[in-house]
Amino acid sequence: MKKTLMAILVLFLLIALSGSILASHYAFLPIERSGRELIIRIESGQTLLQIAEKLEEQQVIAHPGLFALLGRLSGTATGIQAGEFRIDTRWSRLKLLEHLHSGTAIVHRLQIPEGLTWWEIGKLVQESDLASFEDFSAQVHNATLLAAHNIPAQSAEGFLFPETYSFQKREGKAAHSIVSRMLEQFWKATGPIWGNEPPGRERVLRLVTLASLVEKETAVAEERRRIAGVFTNRLERGMRLQCDPTVIYGLGRSFDGNLQRRDLRDSSNPYNTYAHAGLPPGPICSPGLASIKAAANPAEHDYLYFVATGDGGHHFSSNLREHNKAVRKYQLR
Repeated sequence: MKKTLMAILVLFLLIALSGSILASHYAFLPIERSGRELIIRIESGQTLLQIAEKLEEQQVIAHPGLFALLGRLSGTATGIQAGEFRIDTRWSRLKLLEHLHSGTAIVHRLQIPEGLTWWEIGKLVQESDLASFEDFSAQVHNATLLAAHNIPAQSAEGFLFPETYSFQKREGKAAHSIVSRMLEQFWKATGPIWGNEPPGRERVLRLVTLASLVEKETAVAEERRRIAGVFTNRLERGMRLQCDPTVIYGLGRSFDGNLQRRDLRDSSNPYNTYAHAGLPPGPICSPGLASIKAAANPAEHDYLYFVATGDGGHHFSSNLREHNKAVRKYQLR
């Protein structure tokens, strides 16, 4: 009897030892000897078992239930963040779990140049695969989001601050997060312009609208305040701004690049500053900080006109006769 019990005990110990060795191999040995790198995308709210099943589909692991069990035993089953993760199959299964639990998700750069309309920014967002154009458009016009960020308009046009951003790819509220981040950056960057007192809605809208015209009219740094001064002078004298970019903006995404005389006479276009006095109803692009500063502090002069000289700059005139002469010289030569 003693020998039998001893044999059974030894058998159990061998089984336990074998199981321990197998478990150790499963947890600590490389998943694949040769190894390969790939990207796995984890959606918000996914359980570890669902993640394991996705890894099985990508032929990274087998037996998703066993992988999920290892996660529970190691304390890495909860707290896994959504996003994209770069993994290597030369890692052990335990290291893979630790990376998904505590590692850094892949970050994607999104560069927004100055002077783009909201729909041009939306195309960049879609091309980056961060969010769809439709989702981005919905958030640009999301009244609740705009109110939360004190945007004094019915869309985020003009307030999607030009900057280079870093985003992680996430499902669900990706577009909401992107637009929110851009609006936050607008107030952060322009804060010193407004001073200590919170700016009124009308002041903000007027300034950003004027800045968007400046942004569209020149890329020459030293001209920005001068052009802002031209628009300010015309507004003070009750002159129409006669700004081509505002007309183009009013034509919308269907504009084919050919601005015609009938477009300049079209009074049904609310952004037509040839047909309507004053500033357009709102910004026509997202201006950079330099243009916003220029609009806040326009140059004092007596210029009322400017015309492109063909080399990136402009010729400024104080009266119509001088302006027409400059037009003949630079535009009709």
